[in-house]
Amino acid sequence: MLGLKEICGGLPLDPLPMNRGRKSGIPHAPVRTPNLTADEEKLALQNALRYFPSDLHKVLAPEFAKELRAYGHIYMYRFCPQIVMRAYPVWEYPCKTIQAAAIMHMIMNNLDPAVAQFPQELVTYGGNGQVFSNWAQFWLVMHYLSEMNEDQTLVMYSGHPMGLFPSHHNAPRLVITNGMVIPNYSSRDEYEKMFAMGITMYGQMTAGSYCYIGPQGIVHGTVLTVLNAGRRYLGADNLAGKVFVTSGLGGMSGAQAKAAVIAGCVGIIAEVDEAALLKRHQQGWLMEIAKSLDHCILRLREARKNKMALSLGYHGNVVDLWERLVDEFDTTGELLADLGSDQTSCHNPFNGGYYPVQLNFKEANELMSSNPVKFRELVQESLRRQVAAINRLSNQGMFFWDYGNAFLLEAQRAGADVEKRGAGKVQFRYPSYVQHIMGDIFSLGFGPFRWVCTSSSSEDLAVTDSIATSVLEETILQGVNESVKQQYRDNIRWIQEAKKHNLVVGSQARILYSDQKGRVTIAVAINRGIAEGRIKAPVVLSRDHHDVSGTDSPYRETSNIYDGSAFCADMAVQNFVGDSFRGATWVALHNGGGVGWGEVINGGFGLVLDGSKEAEERARMMLSWDVSNGVARRCWSGNNNAYETICQAMEKDKKLKVTLPYKVVDDNILEQALHC
Repeated sequence: MLGLKEICGGLPLDPLPMNRGRKSGIPHAPVRTPNLTADEEKLALQNALRYFPSDLHKVLAPEFAKELRAYGHIYMYRFCPQIVMRAYPVWEYPCKTIQAAAIMHMIMNNLDPAVAQFPQELVTYGGNGQVFSNWAQFWLVMHYLSEMNEDQTLVMYSGHPMGLFPSHHNAPRLVITNGMVIPNYSSRDEYEKMFAMGITMYGQMTAGSYCYIGPQGIVHGTVLTVLNAGRRYLGADNLAGKVFVTSGLGGMSGAQAKAAVIAGCVGIIAEVDEAALLKRHQQGWLMEIAKSLDHCILRLREARKNKMALSLGYHGNVVDLWERLVDEFDTTGELLADLGSDQTSCHNPFNGGYYPVQLNFKEANELMSSNPVKFRELVQESLRRQVAAINRLSNQGMFFWDYGNAFLLEAQRAGADVEKRGAGKVQFRYPSYVQHIMGDIFSLGFGPFRWVCTSSSSEDLAVTDSIATSVLEETILQGVNESVKQQYRDNIRWIQEAKKHNLVVGSQARILYSDQKGRVTIAVAINRGIAEGRIKAPVVLSRDHHDVSGTDSPYRETSNIYDGSAFCADMAVQNFVGDSFRGATWVALHNGGGVGWGEVINGGFGLVLDGSKEAEERARMMLSWDVSNGVARRCWSGNNNAYETICQAMEKDKKLKVTLPYKVVDDNILEQALHC
């Protein structure tokens, strides 16, 4: 078994490690079908071999060619390191700068088998969210980071380390771009070819920016979504006895079971992959498993009647579950679902993100690679059936929303009845959760702020939890408006529940939704805790790219922007650039994260707090921009919450001067002008 020193030594070439191939007993990414031409296959092989000296090509070429044809991509399984992959304490990494060691800590957490969805294929979550494209890149990155000084920056092109370049102390140590494809060529089919050839990569949101913290991140967002859905749709703060039906327990969707219990409702989650189901059950995130629909409905009725919080995983297809709920209504007149959504990886519907109801799991995986055209037809038929069942229940009072996984977009493309007549491109029969639930929260400046204790110490995490709770309580006492106060209270409740429910998987991390003031104040307090020795090691600040200003995504993050700019990506790009010169330790810009390739641009960051005065200054400057950028854009689009929030920010910081919109108060003026 290797140690961290060996991992940082560069590609192991003399001798070559044993080729163990794919490891049995762990989940693996579905086989990809890129449909390369003979010339493209040759190019893919050539691209992979350029990582290695020419005297090794005769050995490596045949096995790489075999991988390409067997799996649709060259992962370089021979070079999958024989190490216990986890987030080691930051001081154990052989680095010249603590910032580089913190990045290593985050990378290895993303590839920890307890965290990663398909660890041998370097996929963290979402079915295709890569950390790197192949294992050669992992070795090179770790080596570069171990050699890095504080006047160098590592540049990453879609998983490939271009190299260390001279920069300066205040520059980011790492700059990442993933999938930056010229727009006319940013199609799914082109992506499959380019990924197979090893020239681009889908980094999801926090996989390819090394900031994933396990499903805890989405647990918190899901808790807030379900709580606010209950308030909006059901008029209820207490969800006891209410039933939430959804699907997916694999990657980020694995959070739904735990979130339902924390929110106090009955969560019924369908999952076709037994391995994913068992993983969540073993982790304690899923309370029960039902292998038949009869048992599922029986437990649903019992929990609903007794108003008990329950997470029940149904081992089967969600379409069967929805259709059974329709049958129950037709038979008994009883509507068993109050809230509904979907978290299959519908951004990737034809490569393992969505499984058609007509086939079992094994049959679907086989057809996916043997006859992708037929598989696509079955997926689209399945989507139509799922929507038809949801529509039946919705007509009776069940409230459904799109969870930003491209479910309604793909259903529309499949011909399902999701049209909202007279609406624009970003609106469907059912709203996205951004439009009706989380959008107003974003416009107040609240989003998924998070931190990671690089000591790997639960004691450090407990200290940071206490600091964050105190900051939020003190902010409430200082006086905030009612909508902001509600968010702070929800987050205090979240921290308390997170401790009880053992939500840490992988790195010692925490997430909460906070606004600009909360983020800056918490960051400063944590940095001072490090300086005072109450926290033993540096803390990495980050967020999901899914945030106030991190993402331009017309069917999710910017779906509630109605001035026509929902499809523009200025905000995410400006976020990436602005964070880079305001103090971020690393920045990332991605194509496709969240809702699919070509559908979105998103930016993320990592910021290392080390207890220094300089780190505090960086946090103040960068976190303020990271929030106000998005609030200003939302204000300009006409959002009232954002208008009020940015005006308050300008009052507190006289250096901030934002262009404010003048509203057209009389719509008749427009009509008259256009009909002159």
